[in-house]
Amino acid sequence: MAGAIDDYVARLGRTLSGPRGPRLDMITEARDSLLDTAEALELDGLGRAEAERAAVEEFGDVEEIAPGYQAALAVSAGRRLAALLFVSVPVTIMAWSLVWRLSPGDPAAYTRWPEWFMPVSRGLDYLQLTVALLGGAGLFALGRGLRRIRRPRLVTRSLAVLVWTMLPVTAVLGLMLTLGAQRDDFFDHPLNFGVEALSVGLALLQMYCAARCMRVTRRHLHPATA
Repeated sequence: MAGAIDDYVARLGRTLSGPRGPRLDMITEARDSLLDTAEALELDGLGRAEAERAAVEEFGDVEEIAPGYQAALAVSAGRRLAALLFVSVPVTIMAWSLVWRLSPGDPAAYTRWPEWFMPVSRGLDYLQLTVALLGGAGLFALGRGLRRIRRPRLVTRSLAVLVWTMLPVTAVLGLMLTLGAQRDDFFDHPLNFGVEALSVGLALLQMYCAARCMRVTRRHLHPATA
């Protein structure tokens, strides 16, 4: 049968939510600390079961320590999303720029672009660059700037909201540009399919990371019962 330490660690693991690697590291560190304490208490004459119960009591209730662990996991999740935005958004911009420049087409099509085409194109570029810069700012804030930030949870949650706001807007603007270009051959070019797959893959990854950030920054934890 599982001892008090195993039960405690299992309950802590069910309570915490966040990136798998950091979460497992935290749980392992907590378990190692509990085992060290229990072994020390055994050397003082306590039985194994009693030593484990005493170690757990000394460590603190899950309800008391989980918020601190969860805050650290929120920072880790936010840092990963910020790094993803800082890298993936410029990659997407450059990839689509290559598509527009390298894919063959009728040069006369450029003269048939609607008046709104170039303003929308520039607006999309500026929007994506802004998102990349905000990702870089978030990465710095949740890294070297962490000591100066009072509410890192808010930074992580803001990055998630940014993704959920940015992706629909960029999708609509991108579709407008594709249709407004008046180039039927554009859809048949292999380079377009590759970049489209890259864009969709990165967007899905951003959505997944954003959803995880929203989940790990919930205000209230609900520890599972043992």
